[in-house]
Amino acid sequence: MDQERVRELLQGALDENDTLFLIDLQFLANSKIKVIVDGDSGVPLSECVRISRAIEHNLDREEEDFSLEVTTPDIAHPLKLQRQYKKNLNRILKVKTATEEFEGTLTEATGENITLFWKAREPKPIGKGKHTVEKTQVLAYSDIIEAKVKIIF
Repeated sequence: MDQERVRELLQGALDENDTLFLIDLQFLANSKIKVIVDGDSGVPLSECVRISRAIEHNLDREEEDFSLEVTTPDIAHPLKLQRQYKKNLNRILKVKTATEEFEGTLTEATGENITLFWKAREPKPIGKGKHTVEKTQVLAYSDIIEAKVKIIF
């Protein structure tokens, strides 16, 4: 399998729609190619089909048989690219760092870091009982080990 040719064909297909971006390209056993793409506002099925055809129709099955899967990341997969954070603004994220875990609404995603916001119940500084406080946490991308979108039903 000419991996460089597959990369060129994939990049050409992605260049036709600048809202799409590559998450992962895997060359697996048994000549299986797996492409995971995402988009700034989602990826319609028609775009997966278009990308698949752009690759498949330009490779010769007579030379080498292969299987091709073009898909989008499922909700269980962690965010990998900064562009995915921007896409998920105002969604709740579960973020793990080396020392802590955070769960909050993604309010900002810049070139260097993200900002999470959440409310927490904490003991009152004076007296008994608890009160609600608003918290924010700024996390550098380099500190994030894993970040996943939390789905609420």
